[in-house]
Amino acid sequence: MTFDWDTRIERFWREADDTVPERMLATMRGLMEERPAEDPDALYEWASVHDFLGMEAQAIPLYESALRAGLSGDRRPQAVIQLSSSLRNVGRAEEAVRLLNAETSGGVTGDAAAAFLALALHSSGRPNEALSVALRALAGTLPMYGNAVTRYADELGGDSSPS
Repeated sequence: MTFDWDTRIERFWREADDTVPERMLATMRGLMEERPAEDPDALYEWASVHDFLGMEAQAIPLYESALRAGLSGDRRPQAVIQLSSSLRNVGRAEEAVRLLNAETSGGVTGDAAAAFLALALHSSGRPNEALSVALRALAGTLPMYGNAVTRYADELGGDSSPS
């Protein structure tokens, strides 16, 4: 049954349309009701639809609940990144920085944690650290000059990069 639910969740996101928020919320609510009340995957998906619809303030406690309930697998790093993004969007950038500093890059999200950390640092009034984080993430993808870009990032200061 989990596979069937996950397949329908994937289809939901492929067809996601923020111009029909009531329909999206109703459809996701129906999918959520198939799972136990504190199911971390369902809580994460419920948070995500709120976030997608620009309802970040409502998404934040839902993401937090999903993480507290033991969200794991590919959804966990996505939840941390999405929660951090929502926190930054509602003016709580320092909380986003703390969350993302504890997050590692890789897996399903690649360097997304570093990208969102750079945004949160910038919103926190720490532009040099933000640029440093962004350059470090970029340096690993460069076929040439990666070491030079890393040195420049080091000169900017701050070691606020997800490892």
